[in-house]
Amino acid sequence: MTDFALARRNMVEGQLRPNRVTNAALLAAVGELPREKFLPEAVRSVAYADEDVPLGGGRYLMEPMVLARLIQTLQPQPEDRALVVGAGRGYGAALLARLVKAVTALESDPALAAAGEQTTRDLGLTGIQWVTGKLEQGGPGSAPYDVILIEGAVRQVPQAVFDQLAEGGRLAVTVSGTSGAMGVAQIFIKDGGVTSGRPLFEAGTPPLPGFAPPPRFTF
Repeated sequence: MTDFALARRNMVEGQLRPNRVTNAALLAAVGELPREKFLPEAVRSVAYADEDVPLGGGRYLMEPMVLARLIQTLQPQPEDRALVVGAGRGYGAALLARLVKAVTALESDPALAAAGEQTTRDLGLTGIQWVTGKLEQGGPGSAPYDVILIEGAVRQVPQAVFDQLAEGGRLAVTVSGTSGAMGVAQIFIKDGGVTSGRPLFEAGTPPLPGFAPPPRFTF
């Protein structure tokens, strides 16, 4: 039987700390939250592996290091309101809920959303509002947000999602590369009404559905 508590400690010490994850509150949340509970039973034994774990239906839970570094880059504050796009079964939303005031967990797959909502309820987690809808449209009902986490790689971030950032808001995402190329984790910040981004590190994050760029007309 897998010793999940030991696996969790080993993940923090062997994957996160050596890869520049230093935020004490985030490390505490990762060290206490049972990642395995946010996965289908069949794959819980690999919950703490250094890889993306399948959730079913072509969706994945991001590898621990990439997810933790994205969240750390957002610099979440206790008074912040957060949006998680592609929340899956809720692990990223649950981590953020330990760090911010309120989290909107947006998921397009009703089965994943239902599983995530049940898990967060079973664990007694509060401050998370689940919403089912198209990921590329964001969560306008509770906008604006101080932080937005997109839990999966996208070709580009839709303007509709950028528009939901508050002034001074931060958005973290992996932008997928061209076919076969490694993606790049990026942070976007809204300043003076203008959102600009910068690269952080390479990441082979699996893609989220619904984020293909619009077709270009050629003549």
